Amino acid sequence: MKQLAGLDASFLYLETPQMPMHVGALHLLELPAGYDGDYIEDLREHMRARMPLLPALRRRLVAMPLGLSNPGWVDAEPDLEEHIVEIPLPEGSGMAELEAQVGALHPVLLDRSLPLWKFHVFTGLEPSPEGQQRVALYTQLHHAAVDGQAAVALAQVILDLSPEPRPIDAIAARGKKRGQLGTVGMLRAAVSQQWKQTVKLARSLPSAANILGSMAMGYAGGAAAGASIDKLRNLLSDVASQTTAVVRGKTAVSSLGPAPRTRFNVSLSDTRSFSGVTLPLAELNRTRKRHHASVNDAVLFVIGGALRRFLTKHGPLPRKSLIAAVPVSTRAAGDTTSNNQATMTFMSLGTHLGDPSERLAHVMASSKAMKAQMSQLKSLMPTDFPSLGIPWLMQAGAMLYGRAKVAEKLPVVANVVISNVPGPQLPLYLAGAKMLTNYPTSIAVHGLALNVTVQTYNQSLDIGLMACGEAMPETAEFAAYVEAAFMEFQALPVAEVVEAEPAPVVKKAAAKKAPAKKVAAKKMVAKKAPARRRAAAAA
Repeated sequence: MKQLAGLDASFLYLETPQMPMHVGALHLLELPAGYDGDYIEDLREHMRARMPLLPALRRRLVAMPLGLSNPGWVDAEPDLEEHIVEIPLPEGSGMAELEAQVGALHPVLLDRSLPLWKFHVFTGLEPSPEGQQRVALYTQLHHAAVDGQAAVALAQVILDLSPEPRPIDAIAARGKKRGQLGTVGMLRAAVSQQWKQTVKLARSLPSAANILGSMAMGYAGGAAAGASIDKLRNLLSDVASQTTAVVRGKTAVSSLGPAPRTRFNVSLSDTRSFSGVTLPLAELNRTRKRHHASVNDAVLFVIGGALRRFLTKHGPLPRKSLIAAVPVSTRAAGDTTSNNQATMTFMSLGTHLGDPSERLAHVMASSKAMKAQMSQLKSLMPTDFPSLGIPWLMQAGAMLYGRAKVAEKLPVVANVVISNVPGPQLPLYLAGAKMLTNYPTSIAVHGLALNVTVQTYNQSLDIGLMACGEAMPETAEFAAYVEAAFMEFQALPVAEVVEAEPAPVVKKAAAKKAPAKKVAAKKMVAKKAPARRRAAAAA
């Protein structure tokens, strides 16, 4: 038995019928020409062959005695008849029917007595324009087992680069089998785990203190690390306080303090509305490079523009910018462990700005400022911690939070969750069928009734829009606004946008005045640069 880390287990404790904690995707699949088999059976056989390489799908939960600490994983052979099911749709069904099915199925909780995953195969879809058969697949994986990057790693094992599935080595080992311990053994394991977690947390404290001390020194301009509690408090406030951009000679300051209250900042019902939208990745890259923006900047700009359009129609559009909660991966390169390694930051979307050029500059400045802070702070976010008594507290708190509608009473920290997960750039195949789409289906939580998750796939940007069915039933309309905001992004002229540079962190004694000639040279370069960009754009 292996106990869950604190972050992984929290997704179990926070789960309620109103707040399911599984993630997945909606895939449209095209069957090979002339296919006359049974795709559900073919998929089951395919998954059966891959199971030796999928330990995350071959384990189930076992509770600790009296629920005193985090549950553990034990090996369990999945019954593929239970985990891969067919859902026949009326003949000629399309994307609208598939999206409605995802909205209906997403609130259904996974059975915790089984491995925490399920595949729904939809048949009866309209054929492709060339007449080829199509099916669809909606996957569910509990967030206690995987985060976005871990799900991508699972997909790399399940999917193939050609219609012909690659052979799986017969020597692929399942690893040491984890069985269920007796009550005494589980109590012993729980105490041992608590001790390890406590020691690990204690060992991380000096490093965390050093990081905070260094940041405090930088903030104070070289003052002593313990100069002032107020300065440290100001530092932590600045992590989520403000970003500055210089746009056409004007300074725009956005506060990342309390966000404005919107229709998304409510307690959830047990209904969901879902829609998917695809954007061309090549065109998005061409456009963002003209503006020296990152893919994440472009995504935030497009979603912010769609939110501005949506709230302009359905109202009210707040005078203050909407704030996005943005998950940030802390996973090391090459780490494919099936667990959660992520933290959260906050980004201003500039929705209060009517001029799209100003809004893009606002987003880019907000992104730059937050990245500078997160490079230091993300190492402070623990993914494991002592859990004695935590299951009772978190489960009771989650139920009370929803029933008492606490989300409507607390100050608003963010308005929407926007997540960007890198994915494969080649066409992939599942049990011989070509995967055409990869729309993520993620989690809406109390107080954040809209989740926008983006994943790149095969030169496209596939976007999944998951919302509370009562707070935002109009996800299909919002999808159209995403496409409109993308067209606005494409048409955006290259403007003279200069981001404000952060003040250099130097000790007072080491600070030197730059020679006048160098300053003059920098000013001359700054004046010529926009002209070069305009000439390049015109060419």
